[in-house]
Amino acid sequence: MFRAEIIANQSVQEDIIEALEEYIPDVLYTILPLAHGRGGSDRKLGSSTWPETNFVLFTYVADKDKPTVDAVLTAIKQKFPDEGIKLFWVKAEG
Repeated sequence: MFRAEIIANQSVQEDIIEALEEYIPDVLYTILPLAHGRGGSDRKLGSSTWPETNFVLFTYVADKDKPTVDAVLTAIKQKFPDEGIKLFWVKAEG
């Protein structure tokens, strides 16, 4: 089992959720709807200087679903190349 941690611009939240639910129909997840931070190329702080914000999505998936999540995020990144979409994996016991 793996924990996927997805951090992305709020503008792509629905796209990511819809794709995950389409390709992994029984996917369960938790969303932290507002995340501020600094990425490799910009800041998303919800301020007048840096107005954009991120969200964080956590999901636990079986080993067999890990490649599907990778593929979903790769496709979303290709569709929205400037949105700073990041995916991190953590091995989990469950």
